[in-house]
Amino acid sequence: MQVGFIGLGVMGRPMAQHLIEAGHDLYVHRVKPVSSHLVESGAVACDTAAEVAKSAEVIILMLPDTPDVETVLFGQDGVQQGLSSGKLVIDMSSISPLVTRDFAARVEALGCDYLDAPVSGGEVGAKAASLTIMVGGKTEVFERARPLFERMGKNITLIGGVGDGQIAKVANQIVVALNIQAVSEALRFAQKAGADPAIVRKALMGGFAASRVLEVHGERMIKGTFEPGFRMRLHHKDLSLAMESARLLELMLPNAALVQQLMNSALAKGLGDKDHSALFELL
Repeated sequence: MQVGFIGLGVMGRPMAQHLIEAGHDLYVHRVKPVSSHLVESGAVACDTAAEVAKSAEVIILMLPDTPDVETVLFGQDGVQQGLSSGKLVIDMSSISPLVTRDFAARVEALGCDYLDAPVSGGEVGAKAASLTIMVGGKTEVFERARPLFERMGKNITLIGGVGDGQIAKVANQIVVALNIQAVSEALRFAQKAGADPAIVRKALMGGFAASRVLEVHGERMIKGTFEPGFRMRLHHKDLSLAMESARLLELMLPNAALVQQLMNSALAKGLGDKDHSALFELL
């Protein structure tokens, strides 16, 4: 399959590499030194997003935020200018569910298909091709894209119509944020109270408090290693999406709001480019 991939960041790079290794022809945009190995592995570097869209039958986006997706899709030399009837755009970024539906309508008006397919699993999941992929769109379009998803993830679910994948991702980010906060508080409590937090973590992993966050991020907190698998500023962005959606839905999310404010403080203290588990440092 001829696949375009735009967004070669921490997660995008290994995701794109898996597609190359699966034998797909890959067209990429914004190749930097850190992603040049993709070209060495056979990807074709394109000067513009429009060129990617002209060359590929499926165009995948993995970008930081809603404005980035809009610019790449509809800006100067954007994907829109290279689309023709029958092509498929898959946005694997984590962005606004409501704006996603608008983007999809604009792409579908050109005779193309659209899926939103945000992911969870961080850099570890991207490298291991074990991402959880939450998809919104038509069933037949989802089935068309499934072979690509299966090269990048393991838990692949069609949630519902366009935008529903993004809703699921926002829900995921609420759960993860609150879990990071809980683990941070528990391990800080253990540390300040004089117990060895590493041993406390080991004990908790054998009980009802066990979680993936306690397993992976608990170890990060104890060792003080916060190189980003998923940057704090991106999780803060996702919680902002949650709070904006909650405002429109007239819904209370009090604990998500609390963690968002803590992440505000973390960003102000220069922790935005550290892993989101660095919330532990703020405490």
